[in-house]
Amino acid sequence: MGIHKIQMPDVGEGITEAEIVEWNVKVGDVVKEDDVIAAVMTDKATVEIPSPVDGTVTEILGEIGSMTPVGSVIIALEVEGEGNNIPDAPVAEPEPAPEAEAPKEPSDEAPKAAAAASSGASAPKLAASAPKAKAPAKAGPSGAPRAEGEKPLASPAVRKRAMDAGVKLQYVHGTGPAGRITHEDLEDYISGASAPAGGSSRRADTSVEEIKVIGLRRKIGERMQDAKSRIPHITYVEEVDVTELESLREHMNATRKADQPKLTILPFIMLAMVKSLKVYPKCSAHYYDADGVVHQFGAAHIGMAAQTPGGLMVPVLKHAEAMDIWGIANETRRLAEAARDGSITREELTGSTITLSSLGRMGGIVSTPVINSPEVAIVGVNKVAVRPVWKDGGFAPRKIMNLSSSFDHRIIDGWDAAEFIQKIRELMENPATLFMED
Repeated sequence: MGIHKIQMPDVGEGITEAEIVEWNVKVGDVVKEDDVIAAVMTDKATVEIPSPVDGTVTEILGEIGSMTPVGSVIIALEVEGEGNNIPDAPVAEPEPAPEAEAPKEPSDEAPKAAAAASSGASAPKLAASAPKAKAPAKAGPSGAPRAEGEKPLASPAVRKRAMDAGVKLQYVHGTGPAGRITHEDLEDYISGASAPAGGSSRRADTSVEEIKVIGLRRKIGERMQDAKSRIPHITYVEEVDVTELESLREHMNATRKADQPKLTILPFIMLAMVKSLKVYPKCSAHYYDADGVVHQFGAAHIGMAAQTPGGLMVPVLKHAEAMDIWGIANETRRLAEAARDGSITREELTGSTITLSSLGRMGGIVSTPVINSPEVAIVGVNKVAVRPVWKDGGFAPRKIMNLSSSFDHRIIDGWDAAEFIQKIRELMENPATLFMED
């Protein structure tokens, strides 16, 4: 018997280290070749690491949350034969969690949580929380299913085990990062473990759960902090009357062909952005402040900030300027589905030149979106609401939507930002012009 040591692989061009966000095995587990043993995250994507050999886990060297250099040994397996004789390499220590002083007496004050959501780092699968102080109860056969459309996160090995056991992962509670279902979660479910029933009386809850910020949530936080600390944002808000556009959209949906997708308002906004960028191309750009250089793009690669079960992602609609509205709608739907089910690729999450951010029906009245650096502009979409508008000598009900958009004030002057949004508004309020050749 010998020892086969597995190193942190080179997971992308220019990547020198990656963060370990999940272990799918533990010491003593028997693994087969191609079984996924771990998941690691880079600045761009989450990558699953398969085992290259059959063997038994004898040692795990990297901790969840640790930044590990490429080439460092992360796990050792006992295998048939001599092994691979790789010398030990240092492994980066995990960042220490801040020490918290335990309260001497229970406190009635509930802890507050803060979260930020806007465009930022993107990754296809995993995210954030790893509870330490109090693990959530595991759901057994009586557990409630996930919300409609929410897809369970699990490794291929877990999915295969569930399929063999005839278990629907929709009903299994996950305790891994971002609610990912681990082997232990699945085995507990199969064995019939269930959460304890809660009492009917109300009692004070003095529990405190410590959650280490790792993976996608940490990347989002780093990107947002960097963008807000370096970029002087200017946010411009404008009302748009989309009454005629909504009538056109309803007509196009009612008369569309069987192979054409149902249109939402987003493809119309993207089409308006494309035509407006031809007039104001400086809004489709990257600013590299360290070098004092702006890259202005002829292409309209529109990032779509989207919330997924794994966290915030920004799929990129490449070359929107070369598509008609049906092409934009098809690609938007495909990218959104890929982001939600975790099949989206690294290439589909990079390369945006301007971002569109929308919260759909929860879009609120006004928002202040954070720029997706190194871009210089982000267009924020708020919800459509019927409001009374003075028109032709009287009030009339009109469908009104606000655009709340942010710009890098180092590159985009306030006047130029306003003109860009006014151009989008003009096109949306006169929707026939969206389909006219320039």
